[in-house]
Amino acid sequence: MKTLSQHGADKVTLEESVLVGCSESYTAEFALDLGNLEQSNLEKELSGKFTDFRKAIVKIDGRDGSLLSRGQALLRWHENNQFCSKSGEPTQKNVSGSKRVCSSNGMIYYPQMSPVVITLVSCGNRCLLAHQETFPPGMYTALAGFCEIGETLEETIQREVAEEVGLEVDSLRYSGSQHWPFPNSSLMVACQATVKNDKLNINKAELKDARWFSLDEVIEALQVKMMPPKMADGTMPVWVPPRFAIAHHLIQEWVQEQKMELEIK
Repeated sequence: MKTLSQHGADKVTLEESVLVGCSESYTAEFALDLGNLEQSNLEKELSGKFTDFRKAIVKIDGRDGSLLSRGQALLRWHENNQFCSKSGEPTQKNVSGSKRVCSSNGMIYYPQMSPVVITLVSCGNRCLLAHQETFPPGMYTALAGFCEIGETLEETIQREVAEEVGLEVDSLRYSGSQHWPFPNSSLMVACQATVKNDKLNINKAELKDARWFSLDEVIEALQVKMMPPKMADGTMPVWVPPRFAIAHHLIQEWVQEQKMELEIK
């Protein structure tokens, strides 16, 4: 099989790659951007096809998805931070790719992540799912928004829920977190929140639609495959983000809790 260098890269070196992990056999794992190579030849040789990263990442589960997410975020950060913001001089990447250093003043730059809260709001035995204009047809998910300077996570959740659907959060609890490479590099902090009032006031500038779903409706949505075809009546079935996304875990967590409550009753 041809090497990568035979497809247009004179050499593949550590200077061009970033360390993204270590295998169970203690082998270092690196990510490398192949976008500038001869893509058509690579696709033929490797029996694959280049595709949009947003489409690819949601189809990959487990550790591979995490490695791809980390690699893409690091490579993009290095591409966008090649010069010092103070001196204007070039910065150099260290071997692992964990930082860049200014060649003139020694200033060190580290990759940064933007904190984002993603919150599944529930009221009694229903949960709230929303759809944005940019989402694929039929996909509904939990509410999400960036933390603003000076805010706590709790304040961000309260503000986002109030801004997007006009509800006042009664209680909330932490559920989990996930690195997400979009739009740049985000730390998704997932929470469950409850409200007492279920009357929605949807911010149409933020959301195309938001609605309350029963347990049965959510279970049905979880069973729908990603990007489903239209139904016989021409409408799109409701579906939720795939298993790799932390939104999926939030929704699954709520479903399990509802089932447990029903069993207790």
